[in-house]
Amino acid sequence: MSNVVSVKRFKQFPQLMWILLFGSFITRGSYYMVWPFLAVILYEKFALSATNVGLILSSAAVISVFVSFVGSALSDRIGRHQLMYASGVLYIISFSLLAQVDSITGYALVITLCSIATALWRPLTSALIGDIIDDKTTRELAMQSLYFVVNVGCAVGPMLGLWMGLTGEQSSFYITAGAFAFLLALLWCGFHQHNKLANENELTANQELTKLTADNREIDSVDIQCQAKVKAKSAEGNQIINVLVADKLLQCLIFANILCMFIYAQMDSSLIQYLTRAEVPDLLQLISSMIFTNALVIISTQFLLLKLMANLSLVSRIQIGLVLLMCSQIWLAVNPLTLFWGWIGAIVVMSLAETILFPTMNVHIDRLAPDHLRGAYFGAASFYEFGYAIAPLGGGIILDQLGGPWLFFITAALTLIVMYLYSTLDKMPRPDFTNVLAVQKRLSE
Repeated sequence: MSNVVSVKRFKQFPQLMWILLFGSFITRGSYYMVWPFLAVILYEKFALSATNVGLILSSAAVISVFVSFVGSALSDRIGRHQLMYASGVLYIISFSLLAQVDSITGYALVITLCSIATALWRPLTSALIGDIIDDKTTRELAMQSLYFVVNVGCAVGPMLGLWMGLTGEQSSFYITAGAFAFLLALLWCGFHQHNKLANENELTANQELTKLTADNREIDSVDIQCQAKVKAKSAEGNQIINVLVADKLLQCLIFANILCMFIYAQMDSSLIQYLTRAEVPDLLQLISSMIFTNALVIISTQFLLLKLMANLSLVSRIQIGLVLLMCSQIWLAVNPLTLFWGWIGAIVVMSLAETILFPTMNVHIDRLAPDHLRGAYFGAASFYEFGYAIAPLGGGIILDQLGGPWLFFITAALTLIVMYLYSTLDKMPRPDFTNVLAVQKRLSE
């Protein structure tokens, strides 16, 4: 019975959602074919220390976090479509440049552009799903599906790159640029078709409204116009900030997830630097295998875990994921450098944690966000990326000063702090969104 329901839910996806899923697969696959090896390229080309590599990656990511918040909030006012086109073009330009630069300064600038494009794209995609799918259950399935296909791309990309001999090759960044050019063409078609269908539905609704009685027609027309204005007019900038400042639960959640992202991001940056500098055997094969394992575990367990945890609250699911994340960090700390399958085993545990945590975080924000502030809330959630942003620098400093084992013991301890913060969420005050929407309605009149 549950399988039938799932099939019905999938059939409710609009065409634009399927385009997003396919586009996410090809772009993530090409992205992870080349991006994880950037730290290796910087080390081998310029012999930079772990701290210096971390500084380049962290500086770019910090800038992108601020851009992401502003861009996502603006998307409530000027539309998702335009900003998605802009971030897609920025992807194409930045990855094309990344295939050509040959100086440390050039890498720093272009990596910043890449990070900005990525930070804009992710929350816009999540907010767009909320715009095009009204049913809550179907929307959550769509977010889970998006996360699933992203990881299918992550699984295929590194292994395909290794098979094609592209890992560590600078020219392979052109592949990612080409993938985003193709996605933009698909999105243009999808947006055009979606808008056409929306206009047809609106016309049908208007025709039905004309059948109302003469006494009710004028009143209903005024109400409908007011509702349209409220929906079309997004909250003013100051009002958005006031709401976010008043929402203490959101702030606690953001801080907890900043720490969570800092912990998880060590796999993408510091772990690779640790293995590179330790000169472990078969380095490129090990890196590709870890990325492949990470994605494969997510692909094979995501919907199974979703079904097993269906009766648990979102916070309970996240706490289970955090326990697994802490165990993976301890494993990474104690694993011998030359034990290939030990590294893979630790990644399996970390991947199970990620499978539970990451899609649940998006669903959590979607449930917390009022409809008229969805873009602003997903933009605020992009501050999670601060953890990801400072991870290369923080991890690099710890690597240079204390070494790899201490880095992962520290991240294991940080997981305990995240678990405590999640346990306090229910006690955090939230603003009165009814009053906020009433103010917007008065403004629109």
